[in-house]
Amino acid sequence: MPDPGRWCDLPDHRAWLAREADDLLRLFEAQSVDPEGGFFELDSAGQPLRQRPVRAIHATARMVHCYAIAALRGRPGAMRIVDHGLRFILARHRRPSGGFAWGVTAHDVPDPRLTGYGHAFVLLAAASGAQAGHPEARALLDEVAGVITERFWEEDAGAIREAFDGQWRELEPYRGQNCNMHLAEALMAAHEATGTARYLRMAERIAELLVHRRARENDWRLAEHFDADWRVDRGYAGDPMFRPAGLTPGHALEWARLLVQMWEAGERRLSWAPDAAEALFARAVEDGWDMARGGLVYTTDWIGAPAVAERYWWPICEGIGAAHALAGMTGKAVYEDWYRRFWDFAAAHLIDRENGGWHPQVDAEGYPSSDPFFGKPDLYHALQACLIPLSPVDGTTLAGRPS
Repeated sequence: MPDPGRWCDLPDHRAWLAREADDLLRLFEAQSVDPEGGFFELDSAGQPLRQRPVRAIHATARMVHCYAIAALRGRPGAMRIVDHGLRFILARHRRPSGGFAWGVTAHDVPDPRLTGYGHAFVLLAAASGAQAGHPEARALLDEVAGVITERFWEEDAGAIREAFDGQWRELEPYRGQNCNMHLAEALMAAHEATGTARYLRMAERIAELLVHRRARENDWRLAEHFDADWRVDRGYAGDPMFRPAGLTPGHALEWARLLVQMWEAGERRLSWAPDAAEALFARAVEDGWDMARGGLVYTTDWIGAPAVAERYWWPICEGIGAAHALAGMTGKAVYEDWYRRFWDFAAAHLIDRENGGWHPQVDAEGYPSSDPFFGKPDLYHALQACLIPLSPVDGTTLAGRPS
């Protein structure tokens, strides 16, 4: 039998990816924009949840990032949404004392926390907006990068603190993997947008701490939770959405993709990164993939046994991106096999053909479920799953931008 090659080299598959991306963008641009500012959440039918007025900053910033990608790809109307989101960040989330509040409405600030996770996504939005040519994005990039450096960054560790209250008092002696991973993503985008070498070096230092040191010493199981001295806290149990107990295979897959990009962006100076990316991927699918029924479990314990067996949409999306990146870097057929396996599961169980968008989670049998995720989550993960395979893996961090 002849070698079928890679799906992402086939014109029909590339056209399918582009159609899936267009479906996502059409849904969110039609239903998400709130005329009073920011973006609505969507229910399971893809309709605005107008009774939920609080806007979380990461959701606003992700919309900016996604439509900046769309603007770069020549989508009419995309820059209007970028502008809408950036103006809401500047007018509502930005605080007089510096930084950007976690949760706001059009008229109030019900959740003034200042989080590393939220600031990472503001940096990503600003970097993406700057690359798309928005006139206010570069100034926002410089501002939020300054806040991250001055308030969040811990130079000795090479990573950031988690969160402060509205008066810049640290909330707890906790350090987290998740916010630092997304900051590494955003720092690479900021480096690409500005050419500032310091941003890339900060991203590399985060990777060195969390992957090269902590994941390596734990048999490539990526620790999520740490104390203030960056010692792994195996017993930590926070909220199920942002700080679930145990290990999250989807984050290991996300890091695998980011390491390939970091290796390329840094002109391949991180000699350890390629092997680490492959090791993270191998551990994540060994522990997280259900060989009998398919799908990635959400969390496992420290020996790889499933803990939360629900299958969420975003780990599959990150698996798609990681498999594409590793297939391009190594040429190994195993990653193409995984790329197809991930997409087959998404097509069968996660893409909602009736209402548009993706189901946020399914149960162990593959049927839609809910809690902690409801409705149609923001399009960030799903859009990148569709667009990353349309571009070569060359260090570009703005997913799907034509090379």
